[in-house]
Amino acid sequence: MSEQHVFIIGSKGIPAKYGGFETFVENLTAKKVNKDIKYYVACMGKDSNEFEYNNAKCFNVKVPNIGPAKAVYYDVMALKKCIEEIKANNLKNVIIYILACRIGPFIGHYKRKLRKMGIKLYVNPDGHEWKRAKWNGFIKKYWKFSEKLMVKHADLLICDSINIEKYIKEDYKKYNPKTTFIAYGSDVTKSILKDDDKKLLDWYKEKNVKSKEYYLVVGRFVPENNYETMITEYMKSNTKKDFVLITNVEQNKFYEQLKEKTHFEQDERIKFVGTVYDQELLKKIRENAYGYIHGHEVGGTNPSLLEALATTDLNLLLDVGFNKEVGQDGALYWNKEENNLSNLLNELDNISNNEVEDYSKKAKKRIQDEYSWDKIINDYEEILKKGSR
Repeated sequence: MSEQHVFIIGSKGIPAKYGGFETFVENLTAKKVNKDIKYYVACMGKDSNEFEYNNAKCFNVKVPNIGPAKAVYYDVMALKKCIEEIKANNLKNVIIYILACRIGPFIGHYKRKLRKMGIKLYVNPDGHEWKRAKWNGFIKKYWKFSEKLMVKHADLLICDSINIEKYIKEDYKKYNPKTTFIAYGSDVTKSILKDDDKKLLDWYKEKNVKSKEYYLVVGRFVPENNYETMITEYMKSNTKKDFVLITNVEQNKFYEQLKEKTHFEQDERIKFVGTVYDQELLKKIRENAYGYIHGHEVGGTNPSLLEALATTDLNLLLDVGFNKEVGQDGALYWNKEENNLSNLLNELDNISNNEVEDYSKKAKKRIQDEYSWDKIINDYEEILKKGSR
């Protein structure tokens, strides 16, 4: 078989520090099985250096700090760089895989070039970027318009959620988009830290938290993750357990608004504890949580949801299609109606150990069967090898 060259654009690059796309590219390259696939990865950098990592050829793209347009500029420059690389080395059997739909208005121009060169364009449409509350009206319109054009010009759309695939097929029926579903991955592995590890005990002491005596949430502090509902409902509940929020709230306008609205600082159970970048410590904090509360409403398969199902015993998910598709019967569900979540929290104070264990087993099995990185890598390699035929 001839070598298949796959250029990946749209992640901040590898080695991954954080972020869903970055972790995906890290795993895709590190766990590669098929020797006939060669990966090339665009990385956001302060220079234009090239380097090898995970047997992938990585190239830095220097990007000026120009606000919200930075990501768009980065993707376009990365695409230009890919085309130069392909021409310079006269590469055949090439796929360019773009993560997210940021450069729709520019893609038609490049698609004509790619078609002439015999290059396939694959796109991961990600989630509903245009629905995110942080964007103003103009930027929301841009994202939706951009998504439309990316769908129109893609040879294949790889959706990481069945619900996103359905949405693409329905909303953009007139383009007859070619789609496939490959989920995002996670692994069911225990943290290397023991329950008496000094690092863990020090963290608990500093944050005034006890093992199995807290609910947890880990994620970006943005309105569409429904922090307001989670906090308001938690304050109404009778549970004695703490609500630990691992999230970045420095100089955050949303944080101040929420404080004003809910006065959560008066409830000593509600604990904003900042961020935890040590992955093993974070995994252990997840494992030792009594439950995990997930309020994400926008987007496809969410990495922090997969991690929660893989590690935490009880998972309380917002009842939307994206979350149900992943959690199925391995989780409990809540909605935004008044008292719905607080009633669930009250009930779970009296749940039996056997029931907790049952939910835990189902959640882990769900991840192992459908979302393990080995399965995801295998699905990707099959699709990418087909690209050369």
